[in-house]
Amino acid sequence: MAVQESVLALQERLANEQRLVHLIDRIHAAKSLDSIFIEIQGEMLAFFGAERMTLYAVDHDKKEIYSKFLALDAVKEIRVPISAKSVAGFVALTRQTVNVADAYDAAELRRLSPQLHFDGSFDKRTGFRTAQILCMPVLHEGKVLGVVQILNKKRGTRFSKDDELSVTRLAKTLGIAFNTQAQLGAQRRGTKFDYLIAQGLLSQDEVNQAIGVARQRNIDVETVLVEQFKVPKAELGASLSQYFRVPFVEFDGRIIPPPDLMKDLKLEFLKRNLWLPIRREDNAIVVLIDNPQDLQRVDAIYQLLRGQQIQLAVGLRKDISMFLTMAGDEVHSRDSIGNIISDLGNEASVEREETAGTDIDENDSAVIRLANQIIIDACKARASDIHVEPYGAQHDTMIRLRIDGQCREYQRIPGVYRRALAARLKIMAQLDIAERRKPQDGKIKFRVSDGRDIELRVATLPTQGGNEDVVMRVLTATEPIALDKLGMTERNHHEIRAAAEKPYGLVLVVGPTGSGKTTTLHSVLAHINRPERKIWTAEDPVEITQYGLRQVQVQPKIGFTFAAAMRSFLRADPDVIMVGEMRDEETAAIGIEASLTGHLVFSTLHTNSAVETVVRLLDMGLDPFNFADALLTVVAQRLVRRICVECREEYHPEPGEFDELVHAYGVEDFQKLGVTYDDDLVLYRGKGCGACDNSGYRGRAGIHELLVATESMKKLIQSRARVAEMRKVARDEGMTTLVQDGVLKVLDGLTDLKQVKAVAIK
Repeated sequence: MAVQESVLALQERLANEQRLVHLIDRIHAAKSLDSIFIEIQGEMLAFFGAERMTLYAVDHDKKEIYSKFLALDAVKEIRVPISAKSVAGFVALTRQTVNVADAYDAAELRRLSPQLHFDGSFDKRTGFRTAQILCMPVLHEGKVLGVVQILNKKRGTRFSKDDELSVTRLAKTLGIAFNTQAQLGAQRRGTKFDYLIAQGLLSQDEVNQAIGVARQRNIDVETVLVEQFKVPKAELGASLSQYFRVPFVEFDGRIIPPPDLMKDLKLEFLKRNLWLPIRREDNAIVVLIDNPQDLQRVDAIYQLLRGQQIQLAVGLRKDISMFLTMAGDEVHSRDSIGNIISDLGNEASVEREETAGTDIDENDSAVIRLANQIIIDACKARASDIHVEPYGAQHDTMIRLRIDGQCREYQRIPGVYRRALAARLKIMAQLDIAERRKPQDGKIKFRVSDGRDIELRVATLPTQGGNEDVVMRVLTATEPIALDKLGMTERNHHEIRAAAEKPYGLVLVVGPTGSGKTTTLHSVLAHINRPERKIWTAEDPVEITQYGLRQVQVQPKIGFTFAAAMRSFLRADPDVIMVGEMRDEETAAIGIEASLTGHLVFSTLHTNSAVETVVRLLDMGLDPFNFADALLTVVAQRLVRRICVECREEYHPEPGEFDELVHAYGVEDFQKLGVTYDDDLVLYRGKGCGACDNSGYRGRAGIHELLVATESMKKLIQSRARVAEMRKVARDEGMTTLVQDGVLKVLDGLTDLKQVKAVAIK
């Protein structure tokens, strides 16, 4: 009997050996890592008699391990950081083998290493219960190339030494296979169009056909793909970006190549070599070229821009030619910014020689042209603000533009012109050019080349060293946005409409400067702007005009303030009054009085949140009972950068990113949304393209927090309750905070959490 048992054991061992050899042969025969991940991983699992198995490869660039699996006929990827926060990450980090009987036994994990930690998030999401773990590094010549992790042995309480030996042999084979695949991948480096083939936009035969056509017509393949094969330019750009590992930049007529760099380069040389400096970014010059791997041309770039930090970007030949043509037109245009700055430099040199220590005059023709061109270029670039920042006569004056909420360097001009430029802008704004010791405010009316009239709100501020900064807000006259296009949630949209249709009461829109308060108010006014309602507005300045509204520009310098305008309105038979801002107790008190005497009053205020607005107005000295009776609703809002629709892509977030979203929204409240972390969860991000200047963002979207003055809220206002109490009641009654509304916009793919956190904290 004993002999028979030993024979059976020997036969089983031989069968296992044969299966193991078969597995090893299959691994060596695999054509790619993906086939090992997807096709062979299941056979390994059956061999070890376990419930689950994950085979990871190492991504050294991202310091992560990753695996791939098949889900609903689509290959998906999971990634884990190389760190002690998970067993697999710990094994990749330390090269130790982990063999535990219970993953949740902290004492057993500590005996192996005090650092070792089991990440149970997968179990929580799926309901799977991890028990035994056998995890081993995949090594080749001492280098970690991957990790084998096997979970829950079907027979026995833990993985045996024989299991460890089998995994060791398998891991050795995998190490050789992973290394071989890496070398093969390096040899077959791929082509510029692999991404297009992988995305199903083209077949290899079509690529070959396009190459043939390009040779016949003596043009580049990219032009053939766009024109003949109708490949979207953004997708072609993504393919080039992935291949060359640099950003893709598409032609945009609003992008102005740095004139101070262009004037030192010969245009004909750039056209022959197809490259040009396109912009400054993070103390580097971004140079656009059609082939960033052309060593001869790249070396020429570094020679000609010696001493500068260079960052390469890839573009289509046709787009680069268009940029160069536009740059040529700029060079030949008398009013190009490059020519103006060149003139400034020449005149400044002469001035220093002839009249040392004397500044240039503000009536100089180059200064006048410069001031005009700065405004024109800012409008072309969709800038909301222009910042002129001098640093003394010995340093260049920097000019920055705020576009989609972020400042970008636009140009530098000789420091000797700092006072002349500031004086010219003050003349245009009808300010006192002799007064440089105190701040001044004014307005510039300006007509751009396309016939549009714009207005700029100008603020001057004295800065250190006897300098004077100028900040100009660009106010383009526009039509109001429809109320249902503001991006409000269904609840917020319903409540603001309900408040706007009331016969009397007070509606406040609050937020910092530049958060879109006036835009929102005009959208609400447009909703109720009907012949039977008389609407008066007092604004500073009148940014948006509407037919049917009687709009008044206040002028504090002559005593015509918001408060004075409101008193006048009450004698002019109003139904609705909109006052640009409640800056003081007098304006606020008149607004409440008007709302209590049968008028609907709209206004704005600079506060951080809807609830804090109530406390701010009470602190101004308003009567809490009158204020509570008058108040209908308070809308707090911010503007977040919107993900560019041209290059927006889906991605599966990491568990940590999802947890951050949950905590930002509030764990209990988030559960009510019914959004769970699973393989189907996707968020969105911008890859970067020519339309968004390779930032991934273009335009802005609003996030809102709307407090309704219910009976319970009015009682809290009357009793001067604390902010925390009012916020709790408001949230219980359905208010979503700014951050919560932002998270909803993230889930909808409009923005990302980074942009929400940049403008709101609660």
